Amino acid sequence: MADRDGGDWDFHLRTLSISTRDSNLASDPASDPSLLQSVKRLHELCKKEYSEDLVARVYPQINRVFQRSVASLSQSKSSYGLLLLAILQFFLDFGEVVLHDADPSLRTCFRSCLSREFADPVVAEATLDFLNVNKKKLLTSFPTLLPQFFPLLLKLIAWNGEKLEKSFLKIFPGMISAGSFLPLFPSLVDLPILVVALEKVERSSGSLIGNSIASIQKSTAPEMLFALMDEAYTGSTIGDGGADSESEDSNTIDAADPVFLELLKDENDGLAERHWTSPGMAATLQAVINSPQSDRLKQMLKISPRLLDVYFTIASHDVNDSLICALIPLIMSRNDTIFPEKKFSYEVRKRLLEFMLAAFQRSPDFIALLKKPIMDRLGEAYDSPAKTELALQLCWAIGEHGGGGESHKDAARELFENLELLLYENLSSSRLGLRESAMSSDGENSRKSSQSRLLCFVVTAIAKLATYHRELLPRARVSLGKVARSRISDVRVWRRAHDYLGLLSEPAISLSVFGSSRPPRGRKQNPGTINWSEGGTKMIAHIPFYILGEQQGPPFHNFSFSDIFPRR
Repeated sequence: MADRDGGDWDFHLRTLSISTRDSNLASDPASDPSLLQSVKRLHELCKKEYSEDLVARVYPQINRVFQRSVASLSQSKSSYGLLLLAILQFFLDFGEVVLHDADPSLRTCFRSCLSREFADPVVAEATLDFLNVNKKKLLTSFPTLLPQFFPLLLKLIAWNGEKLEKSFLKIFPGMISAGSFLPLFPSLVDLPILVVALEKVERSSGSLIGNSIASIQKSTAPEMLFALMDEAYTGSTIGDGGADSESEDSNTIDAADPVFLELLKDENDGLAERHWTSPGMAATLQAVINSPQSDRLKQMLKISPRLLDVYFTIASHDVNDSLICALIPLIMSRNDTIFPEKKFSYEVRKRLLEFMLAAFQRSPDFIALLKKPIMDRLGEAYDSPAKTELALQLCWAIGEHGGGGESHKDAARELFENLELLLYENLSSSRLGLRESAMSSDGENSRKSSQSRLLCFVVTAIAKLATYHRELLPRARVSLGKVARSRISDVRVWRRAHDYLGLLSEPAISLSVFGSSRPPRGRKQNPGTINWSEGGTKMIAHIPFYILGEQQGPPFHNFSFSDIFPRR
């Protein structure tokens, strides 16, 4: 057995040595399929024997193959992914023995090889298997690797779809760090757009396998330069390419469009604004809406919400409050800019709003800290249905958490003033959402329903804020009085305002009804909340039967206080 292993050892070592000396193989090492088998076999023998002398003999040859492979990537048509992954595995297992730092090699492989071969399903699957096998070591010894290259890894799952989802989910938490947490969020929301962008590159430039998208973008730079010169001298825009330019647009990609440059990057370079209003993005989305969805796009519309679930779960348990606070304005801004597919946009918005409300519940101070972006979103409440729904949820959060709590009176006053402004705007205007001139009868009914919902939420938030901060009570009575006296068509709105005015006149009852679901700091229960276990020894006053005022006739219950109070 030892003789056979020794002969095997010498054979594979000679194979590596020949590949580095042969001029034909040296320029394209991956063209020799036996080289991969030799690297794997030598790795197995080194692990079996675990002899430092054997590892030291093999390392120079393997390292030389790695360097030549990286140098040959740009000129070669061969696939280097599997070969480089096998070499990287050797570096990780025996790097301490030969004093080889695997970090530069890992980054070189990602930049030079994976960026060209992520679309190859065999390489993609092998890459995820490699990352999962070495996950513990990568996270401890190279903790910044996955967070830095998360855009490239997202390309991998975007192009290869659900068949790799299970493996991808295992390494996904490792992509989240302090430096990648915020930039990762828009990338997850925009995964369907990433698929569309990759498919556009493939249609315009050929197969993605073996082609670096960065080089494709550079190759179109001269054309963009001539187009910009033409615009400067003739006044024509880049899109004015003639009569057939519109038909060509669906098959080409504007390499200078900042949205696509941001989407197609390979490395995390921080949080960048994504210009959804750019002409290129608008044209792309319109083309996608008007054409059948590809299988890749259909799969990504399902995968993206599931990845967001994992992202938000990790955020809730492992991310500090400062990053969560910084994420909430991003959530607000992206709520209205989501890929325009009905089910996908519903699923994503549902997750965004649920996480935002959960963050406010966990840290009510966020409402005071983020008063400026919150007020900006309240001012956009009538711009679109998505912004209306966001404003509804923000109104609820402001009221439920008292504008940040009892210690944030200035922020609560400013938020209260914005709620007043929103209330008066909707009372004096019949316009909400889309332009009235573009509305059908169904659209008009939807507009009125949205306006009524918004007014109900605003009225409730005003009453809750005045309950938290008693100095706002006179202004709240004025605001609610105007609603109660208004001629708004929806009876639910003015009846609610009328009821709230009555409740606010009874402090204990208003605290019981409008108080937060969580007691203030230092108190075991909310003010005004009845603790029935103390009914036998303490007087229970202001029991809120006011809220039963609409009930007609005798009481509908058959119990007495003696049934509730504990007996001695």
